[in-house]
Amino acid sequence: MEEKEEQVRSLSDQEQFRREKVQKIRDLGIDPFGHKFERTHLSSDIKKEFAGKTHEELEALAAPVTIAGRIMAIRDMGKVAFLTIQDLGGTIQVYLRKDAVSELEWNVYKLADLGDIVGISGTVMLTRTGEITIKCKQYTHLSKALRPLPEKYHGLNDVEERFRRRYVDLIMNEDARRVALARPRIIRAIQHYMDGQGFIEVETPVLQPILGGAAAKPFITHHNTLDMDFYLRIATELSLKRLIVGGLEKVYEIGRLFRNEGMDTKHNPEFTTIEAYQAYGDLSTMMDLCENLIRSVAIEANGSPIVHRTDADGNVITIDFSKPFARMDMTDFVKQETGIDFRKVTSFEEAKKIAIEHHLEVPKHFTGVGHIIELFYDEYCEKKTVQPTFVSGHPIEISPLAKKDPKDPRFTQRFELFVMGSEYANAFTELNDPIDQLERFENQLKERELGNEEANQIDYDFVEALEYGMPPCGGIGLGIDRLIMLLTETYSIREVLLFPQMKSR
Repeated sequence: MEEKEEQVRSLSDQEQFRREKVQKIRDLGIDPFGHKFERTHLSSDIKKEFAGKTHEELEALAAPVTIAGRIMAIRDMGKVAFLTIQDLGGTIQVYLRKDAVSELEWNVYKLADLGDIVGISGTVMLTRTGEITIKCKQYTHLSKALRPLPEKYHGLNDVEERFRRRYVDLIMNEDARRVALARPRIIRAIQHYMDGQGFIEVETPVLQPILGGAAAKPFITHHNTLDMDFYLRIATELSLKRLIVGGLEKVYEIGRLFRNEGMDTKHNPEFTTIEAYQAYGDLSTMMDLCENLIRSVAIEANGSPIVHRTDADGNVITIDFSKPFARMDMTDFVKQETGIDFRKVTSFEEAKKIAIEHHLEVPKHFTGVGHIIELFYDEYCEKKTVQPTFVSGHPIEISPLAKKDPKDPRFTQRFELFVMGSEYANAFTELNDPIDQLERFENQLKERELGNEEANQIDYDFVEALEYGMPPCGGIGLGIDRLIMLLTETYSIREVLLFPQMKSR
């Protein structure tokens, strides 16, 4: 009882006032938290259907409409009021007259606050200023808002509150609603393209007994009945390749991955990717797939292959997905930016010495020239990519699941797609030699013993699957959250996730 009294005392005057209105609404015989309501239109439907009609034409039509939504503004002038109602389609104005509705409805309206949810039935009219408006004939209270909407929402000092209270963000922030509605549209466009190319959408386990398919730190959980630890998957790769062995030939999965790593504008502990594998394909197959997929999705979801990004200096950059993507070899890129040709460096000791001379820190689990090449690429090249660029020719040390380059076995048939210095996709000509695969896993195990917590474990069942024979295959993983950021022209992964992971208050 004391706790309840304390809660009431801690309410703001506005919150207390609204709670008093709840009882007044009940006293009028109305449920303050409403019931099912049938509507005929969204606000956007009405604006589209009646656009261009004159006041006289709308008066003659007397078109009946019913909407439901949240009150975002009230202009009360005594016996007349104008309300702004927000629904999924946007906002629309409502014209309310005391003599056009019942006495009960008018009395209920007089208890309305910003944020309340109401139903409006009436006809479409045009105001003197030319604004499409609903002339209210029936006012229905649907739900009382007990908390007031923030008055200066975009002026919050703690911008993280937008993501903590996403429900308020979606009410107050038109751009948040735009991105929220764009996300499923982009994912559907990805599915449309992949399905049209003959790929089969599948689902694979989230709980996995073996850590593999990527270099990342996992989340670990425990299964009580089996009394064993499982990992939340860091990739879907090894499961999908098993399906290629099984003869499904062209498969893809859109799903959540989980990595127990840092959070920033590009990283969230759980995120969404698409991985796809195509039997009898290779790296060039995946390049074509990736380029055509992104181009198709941009056009279907955005209506244009062109997006705009702002660089670190504030310059607006036009990214044109209609043009062929650039292609660069990783080692050649490093040579271009630093003058160092690592193809001529034959020992790790020599490569490590070069790195130290360039003031680059060399982790103790680095053991090959390829590790140093990646170090130089990350430092000198990655941020130089602007337009869509396929960077290929990754060293074998950092590509445990990719096929060796037949021209130079120190490197692999792998590419990553970069745009504006950010990685968007990673693809291989898949390794299908079980003997080579086991050796790669064993080398990863050595790295783990040297302190690389992100190294793969040995998945003996996967090796066994390869022993049954996997056809030549191309595979790709593409970050959907980052693609949505790109296509919606946003700059933080938290903008495109409805519920991003947040630090504790």
